[in-house]
Formats: sequence, C-alpha cells, structure tokens
Amino acid sequence: MVESESPPLDTIFRALGDPTRRGMIRDLSEGGRTVSELARPHAISLAAASKHVRALEVAGLIRREIRWRTHTCHLRPETLLAAHQWLDDYRRFWAGRLDHLEDLLRQEDAARPARPEGDRS
Repeated sequence: MVESESPPLDTIFRALGDPTRRGMIRDLSEGGRTVSELARPHAISLAAASKHVRALEVAGLIRREIRWRTHTCHLRPETLLAAHQWLDDYRRFWAGRLDHLEDLLRQEDAARPARPEGDRS
C-alpha cells in the first residue's frame, strides 16, 4: 500500500480545532510571520506558541524556515485544500438533500386544494 505524503485529515482537523491555531492560520494567510509575531495577538508565551506552531507543522498546514535563531512560518494552502475538498463533498450532499426537500414541499403545496378567500380554517 502506498501512503499519501499529505497528513491524514484527522491530524489536519485536530490542528484546526484549536482557536489559537486557527488565528495563526488566519495571520499566516496574509504572509510569513515569526513565532513571536504569531504569539503576540494571542497573549501566549513563546513556548506555548511554539507548541501550536509544531501542531500546525505536523498537520502540514505550515512550513517553518529557520535562519539563525529566527523561525519564520509560512502557510501551506495545499493542505487546507485537502480539508476543504473533504468538507465540500458534504456541502454538496446536504445542498442536494435540501434541494430535494424544497421540491417535495413545493409539490405538496401545489397538490393542496386552494382555500376560498376569507376561509381561515
């Protein structure tokens, strides 16, 4: 069996399940940031930020560039695309189900006899 190079969806969604990490992803969507810059808006320690960055890195959502003591993180949008595609399958499923329900309700309304004007029963 050949394994995919991309992280499993479980790892991706686990990483995205934390609001601090989602905030970091949002910040990285605007461009590369150092770990210190990622920590600042969340009022967390550098050690805590590093743990969050590591979780995002393991999930394949970011890549880290190290120059001397500076760690700069960059978003890997292709990994987000995998999660988006998985969710999109379910969006299409539910959209189709809701469209079908709407059709059934319209048919039911069309089959219902019209009430005489003024009849509120």
